[in-house]
Amino acid sequence: MSQAEDRAESSPAAAAPNNAAQRGRIVSSHGRHYMVELEDGSLRQCFPRGKRSGPAVGDHVMVTIKGEEGSIDRIIERKNLLYRSDDMRTKQFAANVDQLLIVVAPEPPFSDDLVGRALVGAWSADIQPILILNKVDLASAATARDRLKVFQTLGVPVYETQATDVDATRKTLLPLLHGHCSLLLGQSAMGKSTILNALVPEADAATQPHSEALGAGRHTTTSTRLYHLPEGGDLIDSPGFQSFGLHHLEAEDIRRGFPEFNEPTQHCRFYNCSHRHEPGCGVLAALERGEIAAERHALYERLLAENEARVTY
Repeated sequence: MSQAEDRAESSPAAAAPNNAAQRGRIVSSHGRHYMVELEDGSLRQCFPRGKRSGPAVGDHVMVTIKGEEGSIDRIIERKNLLYRSDDMRTKQFAANVDQLLIVVAPEPPFSDDLVGRALVGAWSADIQPILILNKVDLASAATARDRLKVFQTLGVPVYETQATDVDATRKTLLPLLHGHCSLLLGQSAMGKSTILNALVPEADAATQPHSEALGAGRHTTTSTRLYHLPEGGDLIDSPGFQSFGLHHLEAEDIRRGFPEFNEPTQHCRFYNCSHRHEPGCGVLAALERGEIAAERHALYERLLAENEARVTY
């Protein structure tokens, strides 16, 4: 039983007065079902009014309670919202997040493209990204470290864990989480649920060894939940992802997701340079000198092309 469910079961119905507008915080979601933690600590299942959807875990909301349930009347202004979108659907991760913890592992190999996209999403929402390299006991960890160097040069911190070593994992990660609202995110089979169980034992997240035959694991988290850490801070766990579309970003948002462009951009001949083909482009010059990684610039071009295809469509 999760923290939210446990408190919901133990909280008396009279803890929240009926038909009264109250402030709360969304601590879990599944479809259009949201669990809201009220200011007195009690929990109620709430639904958006009408057909509206849009609340996310981490949102502060105003709700009206009627019996054991309630309605979400208003989302209080957010600090940020991290989500992904493509031409088929939009998936919200969480709102009001300070840090994004991206879990990667040597096996199965993590995707540089997905990590790069997650970083762009984080920076565009003013969220501090942190990389967690899990399964460092594997021989292939050295190769994974080398692949992460391109992100470290951008100022993204990398912390190493062997999540099955609970004490070491807690010692490494808990100080990072203190006083912050952090979102735990990762591809399937990276060991994200094992890390969650180490940090929040009562979460009792399901773990699933990855299939060596398929080179991938099953998603073990099916809903998004916020956990309060006894040491202080909140940790939001979200389902694993295999894609990270950024169709909702404008071209300028995409450029902000590449901090290595900031200084070279000052040397561009044209103020509206797209950093793809213009003469006198400072970014292209830095790319030619090897100061910008070729794979990073290639990701930038892919994201702009996807953005332009969306606008054209």
